[in-house]
Order: sequence, then C-alpha cells, then structure tokens
Amino acid sequence: MSILLLFAFISGLVTILAPCIWPLLPIILSATATGGRAKPLGITLGVVISFAFFTLSISYLVKIIPFDPDILRFFAVLLIGFLGLTLVNPLLAQIVEGWISRISGKFSGLAKGQDQTMSIRRQGFRGGLVTGLALGVVWSPCAGPILATIATLAATQSVNLSIIFVTIVYVTGVGIPLFGFATLGSKFFSQSRVISPYLGQIQKIFGVIMILTAIAIFTNYDKVIQVKLLDAVPSYSNFLFKLEGNKDVKEQLDFLRGKKDISKDAPMNKNIIMVTPPSSLPNLGQAPEFVGIYRWLNIDRSLTMRELRGKVVLIDFWTYTCINCIRTLPFVTSWYEKYKNKGLVVVGVHTPEFEFEKKTENVLAAIKQYGIRYPVPQDNDYKTWRAYDNHYWPAKYLIDKDGNVRYTHFGEGEYEQTEKNIQILLKEAGTQVKESIVKLEDQTPKTRLTPELYLGAARRIQGTFNLEGDWDVQDEYSASAQGSALNLNFYANKVHLVITPKTMDDEIKVYLDGKIVDEFNWGKDVKDGFVILNEDNPQTLYNLIDLRGKTSDHLLRLEFETEGTKIYAFTFG
Repeated sequence: MSILLLFAFISGLVTILAPCIWPLLPIILSATATGGRAKPLGITLGVVISFAFFTLSISYLVKIIPFDPDILRFFAVLLIGFLGLTLVNPLLAQIVEGWISRISGKFSGLAKGQDQTMSIRRQGFRGGLVTGLALGVVWSPCAGPILATIATLAATQSVNLSIIFVTIVYVTGVGIPLFGFATLGSKFFSQSRVISPYLGQIQKIFGVIMILTAIAIFTNYDKVIQVKLLDAVPSYSNFLFKLEGNKDVKEQLDFLRGKKDISKDAPMNKNIIMVTPPSSLPNLGQAPEFVGIYRWLNIDRSLTMRELRGKVVLIDFWTYTCINCIRTLPFVTSWYEKYKNKGLVVVGVHTPEFEFEKKTENVLAAIKQYGIRYPVPQDNDYKTWRAYDNHYWPAKYLIDKDGNVRYTHFGEGEYEQTEKNIQILLKEAGTQVKESIVKLEDQTPKTRLTPELYLGAARRIQGTFNLEGDWDVQDEYSASAQGSALNLNFYANKVHLVITPKTMDDEIKVYLDGKIVDEFNWGKDVKDGFVILNEDNPQTLYNLIDLRGKTSDHLLRLEFETEGTKIYAFTFG
C-alpha cells in the first residue's frame, strides 16, 4: 500500500504539467489578482476538497437524493461566471465584498476596531475557497491507472478506507504545485511595481477570461480543448502511464479492485470461503441472489437462485456492444441448446457499460440478433454485478445444484474447460451427458492487439487517437459536427466501434491508410466506404475493418458528414 500511496502522490504532483489542468490555470491566476496572500490557500483547499469529495461520494449522493449530477456543474459554472463579472465590474465587486464582509463579521465575531488586515485575509481566504470549490466540481483531470481505479470504484459505490487514503494522497500531491502556482501569481500582482498601475485593467481582462472559460465549460468545449491539448502533447500521457504502470502499482490497484489471479479461477467475492468438496471443482461459496433487476427478458417472470436449486446454473455477465462478450455468445448459446433438457439453466445478466445500453428495446434487438433464447435480466443499476463483486465483461459463474459457485472464468477463451465443468456439475446432479465438446471457432485474440479505447472524456487514454474539427466531448462519448474526423493508428485484424447515430441518415466515411477502404478490407457493417447503420438496433457495435486474418499496423480515418453522431469505444480483434 505504501508504494501505491507514493505513486499516487507523485501522480498528483505532476498533474500541474497535464494539459487537462491548463484550462483552469487562467481562472486560478485571475482569482489571485485580488484578495491578499491567504487567497491562494483558499483556492487550493477548495479545489482538492471539492474534487475529492464529489469523486468519492457523488454516486452515493445520487442514490440517497435522486438528482442530476450536472446540476452541480451548472451551479459551479454560474459561480465562476459571476466571479468573472465581479472582476469586470468594480461596483459589483464592492457590493459582493460588502455583503461577504457583513456575513463573515457576524460569524467570526469581528468587533468594531478589530485588526482590518486579519479581516481582509479572512475574506481573501473565503473568496478563494468558494472559487476553488467551484473549480473542483468542473475539473476533469487526465486519468492514469490510479485515478481511473478511484473513479471506477467510486462509481460502483465500492469506496473503502484504502481508496479514501489514496484519494487524499493524490489530491495532496495536486494541491502542492497548485498552491505554489497560485502563490506566485498573488505575489506577482501584489508586489510588481510595473503591474500595480494597470491592476484594474488587468483584473477586467482576467474577468473576461473567467467568463469565457465558464461559457466553454457550460458548453463542454473545455473538454474539446483538453482533448486537443492532449493530442498536441502526447508525451504527458506516455509519461503518466509509464509512471503508474509499474508492476507493484498494478498489483496494488488490482488488490483494491478485488482482482485475483484469474488463471486460478479464484473467487471474486472476498466473503467466499474455500471448502474442499467431493469432486474436483472447489466450492467457492453460496451464489448471491439476483437483486435490483430492472426487467426480465425472454421469460415472463423473475427468477431466484432459491427456485433454481437442483439445477446447474451458468450466469454470464455481458453487454451487447462488448466485442469480447459477442465472441463468447456462440459458445454460451450452444451450451444452452445442448444441455437445457439435461438440467442446465443459463442466465445472461445484461449489465450495461453505456447509458443507451439500458434501453430495453436495444437489448431485445441484440437478443434477436445473436439468437439468445435463455433468460436475460437487465441489471441496469449494477446491483447483481456488485452482489457477485464482478469486474469484467464477459464473466461466467458456474453454480451447482446446491446453489454454490464452483467455477468462474473472466474474459474470453477456455471454452472447452468451461463445458467440461458444466458436464461435471450435471453428473453430480445425477444427469448422464455425452463427453463430446461443442466445436466452434475460438476467436480469442492470440496476439497483443491495440487495447480497447474509450472516446468519452471520463475514461479516455490520451494520445491514442486524434479528433479533427468540432466535437461535443461528453463523459461517455464524443459527438461529431458536420465535417469532423477521427484518426487512429491500430494494430489488429478487425476494428469495431460503438456508434449511436442521430438519425438513420448519418454518414460516416471510412478510410484505411489514406484511401477509402475497399471491399477486401472493409468490415461487415461497411459498404462502398460508408458505415451501414443497423435498422433494427442502430445503437450498437459496428465492424468497420476486417483484414481477413492479416493482423498488422494501419491508420484508420473516419470522416463524419453529418452532425450529432455519437461514438463511444473502439474494440479490436
């Protein structure tokens, strides 16, 4: 844990060099133009407290008090814009300062004739704190593995003391250079004789900068700027991932996520106790119930683990745009058809990765597309996912007739072993099964390919692709403007992209190595160089490139001839 804390602190320190924080620096510099020496401390504490608090708690707050988290961002943007107005309009600034002075005087018990210097310092600190709290709400830092782990565990309401400590250490690292920057700015404005005569005009300029920045944040253009800066300075991303990607840090991050050595099929749930059963498969503990299911599909009623006692149950966590899941579905559906009359029940728990995957009509279209006949519960709130302490798409949990988890497998592959284990548990339940194994093509990649790439701001690995033109960059996706484009270098045989079109008339032109992709290299969802949208389920995964088994390095370019097309993630095969 000490190594992880050290690297979290160092990662926080170097954040001042990250392009993601650069759009905030003019605001911080603007805020230090007034308010005295205490204001930098107020700004710094506000940023780190606000960012840490909302990163760790927002999912819990939304659960307790249902509200749209964007409301907080909206009010923070209004506050930043208003503070900019106070710098532009001195009269407004005097009114606000007088109001703050009267309120602070009541709360701090300032008596008449008390030291006015102390009063000014307190006002400067409080003003800086308010500015910092607002900035902490709207700041989206460049996430390396450490911060990505914090965000993921917080989003799934899996916060513990270790995560809190790592977050505190990280924001402490962020705060030190941030405080230094703010202090230097404050000293520059307060002590420079050259600047002093023009301080009023400089404050107005900075006020305009704050207002423009608030508008950029409100329209999400700040994220577009961040993306462009990161594309211009890819060396920071490479440095961050080299810094946080060492073996010791990875092991401790895996421990925080609850990840074990899956080659040994260790239980994911820390409450599961290892027991030695009569057969060759270990007893990994009682299988949790299905909880928080939004809707059951392919069945006219809900199921419980209790009523499935006496059956062998295979639970498959999946989501319909996950290419790894899609490649496993032929095996899962074949096992269901082969063993459904011999005591096997398959339950495909659909836990969505993206917001649009929560729509029942989209899941139903995928069920039809992939020929799924077994029950599919929609786990839209991740409650069953968390009950199993799951972390992967796809993930398989094989449960015996007594309701005990006996085998787990995460990711693709090991299909023959999984089916043999199904047979073992069916035999334990008293059913005689044939020893033959389903023979299908195993499409699990055998070479190291370009990893999955997310195109939204929240989980983007910077420097991996380039956006051209105007883009609306949101947490989950990036939405095109007419004439915008994307460039990506990849190493793979197949390229897939999760797309949500605005209309069925959306047009995306596909280029490979500088030329419109031809029929020998386009994927099944491309024709004559254009993406063919799926009429039954347009919000889905599209196969753009298929090199027919020739895994190699190439340049992909996508040109968007219509606005509003949302792209979520690339996956490769």
